[in-house]
Amino acid sequence: MPEGHTVHRLARAFGELFTGEALAVSSPQGRFAAGAALLDGHVLVASEAWGKQLFLGFADPAHAGAGRTAPDADDVRWLRVHLGLYGAWTFAGDGSTAVVHAIGAPRRRIGERETVPAGPGEAAEPDGAWSPPPPRGAVRVRLVGAHAVADLTGPTACEVVDGAEKGAVEDRLGPDPIRERGPGEPDPRETFVAAVRRSRSPVGLLLMNQDVVAGVGNIYRAESLFRARLDPLRPGRDVPTDDLRALWDDLVVLMRDGTRTGAIVTTRPEDRDRGPDLPDAPGRRRVRQNTDGAPDAVPADEAFYVYHRDGLPCRVCGTPVLLKELAGRNLYWCGVCQA
Repeated sequence: MPEGHTVHRLARAFGELFTGEALAVSSPQGRFAAGAALLDGHVLVASEAWGKQLFLGFADPAHAGAGRTAPDADDVRWLRVHLGLYGAWTFAGDGSTAVVHAIGAPRRRIGERETVPAGPGEAAEPDGAWSPPPPRGAVRVRLVGAHAVADLTGPTACEVVDGAEKGAVEDRLGPDPIRERGPGEPDPRETFVAAVRRSRSPVGLLLMNQDVVAGVGNIYRAESLFRARLDPLRPGRDVPTDDLRALWDDLVVLMRDGTRTGAIVTTRPEDRDRGPDLPDAPGRRRVRQNTDGAPDAVPADEAFYVYHRDGLPCRVCGTPVLLKELAGRNLYWCGVCQA
């Protein structure tokens, strides 16, 4: 499942590709035909992320035409998308601008290898207009602009909501370490600390609860707890407040860096050559990164302390990394460094 930094990168990609354009919105699969009809021909005026939720704001061209002021909030309809485990956005362009290729569903597509240039669409129409390539697979939503197309497949959630409904979704979410604090909003760090401290659940479970902190997934959960030297099975109410504040501050740094680069890198430089990796175990899956192969990028095999390194030596103490299932998800940690 894509983590929060990926969804923020999606929001940025949509903003750069489509803001201010009236888009052709359709549902080639047919399952979102009614929702697509509400948005077809409308102008993309906003692109936002909160945790793992993507919100694309559309306004009637009469309220969002060239030279007009921003539309009133009541005039905006929002496409809310949660990719879940299998959702993905796939992009293509006419070559006039750099576009991402695919974001989401890393086991089915290219994951976060977003620097792959998208190929051109079909041959130009007689008037020279660009024709996007035909949909591939069960495309729930297709957005077509003047120079690019975006196809959504396999999302967990896909619906059109108004501003009040969007706000209700956001109100149910915990603070997002990537978002800047808005005017009048409570301190997100203290909101996070209070939510953890009032729970008896393990802190490793709470970090995956989107009501507690929005956008943290399995990688950031495992890696941030290791960096904080926190036992993931320790009840939230037993974790000292100062430790939780430090954990939040570290998540802000790590996740914003992931948003900027497109890759999750949590290892400190001095730890990357400690405890060399053992030969691959049967079935071990390597984590692809957007920066794989880029000059001077941290190789994926050196990017993590514990995630997907079960049985391999801890980079700090050399003890084999542990693995267990917690609430249906794999949990990785060092039993010595995180005792």
